[in-house]
Amino acid sequence: MLGKYYDPTVALGCIALIVLLPFAFAGSSAQTAPPASSQPSSATKTIVPDAGQISKGFYNNSFFGFRYRMPYGWVDRTQDMNEDSTSAKSKALLGIFERPPEAAGSTINSAVVIAIESAAAYPGLKSPAQYFGPLGEITQANGLTPANEAYEFPVDGRPIVRRDFMKKMAGGAVMHQSTLAWLDRGYVVSFTFIGGTDDEVQSLIEALAFGKTKTPAQK
Repeated sequence: MLGKYYDPTVALGCIALIVLLPFAFAGSSAQTAPPASSQPSSATKTIVPDAGQISKGFYNNSFFGFRYRMPYGWVDRTQDMNEDSTSAKSKALLGIFERPPEAAGSTINSAVVIAIESAAAYPGLKSPAQYFGPLGEITQANGLTPANEAYEFPVDGRPIVRRDFMKKMAGGAVMHQSTLAWLDRGYVVSFTFIGGTDDEVQSLIEALAFGKTKTPAQK
């Protein structure tokens, strides 16, 4: 999924970590999430969720029971991200950018990526906070600095955990990233938000809501 979604030489894209987050356990030996066994799991098979749909400016996912109000005019690259992925373990439900990832710019290309990964492959994963355990080497390799430890960040009553990151980009711009992790129905669901300021990231987070997945016009 990397490629055109991340160019470390310019302040655009900036998607390295959000793409790597769903694959974090695959290359990690962290004790918080043991690698999957090569033997078939005896656990109950995970229900395959639908991909959700975009309607009237909202991304709706009835399987997980949430909706996301998409910023007007943003570019949807969800299908491209999934086609470019080399892993069958992770799937992007939504990948939207303020401008096309391939378009150069002097500012941070704000983005929202929502992805899922089956938790069944990682039997040691008991809490969404553990999802952030193996990310130390990944964040350092991509120049991102954790701004805090993972902390509880409930959204509409869901037991979600959040961690924030920063990265200084070429030209002096600073990328701000917040990732929310949630365990539900056998999946790790990650919500990653990127912007040029903390306030921008927070406004992107506030567009996420759980409960009814219909837009106001569909009541």
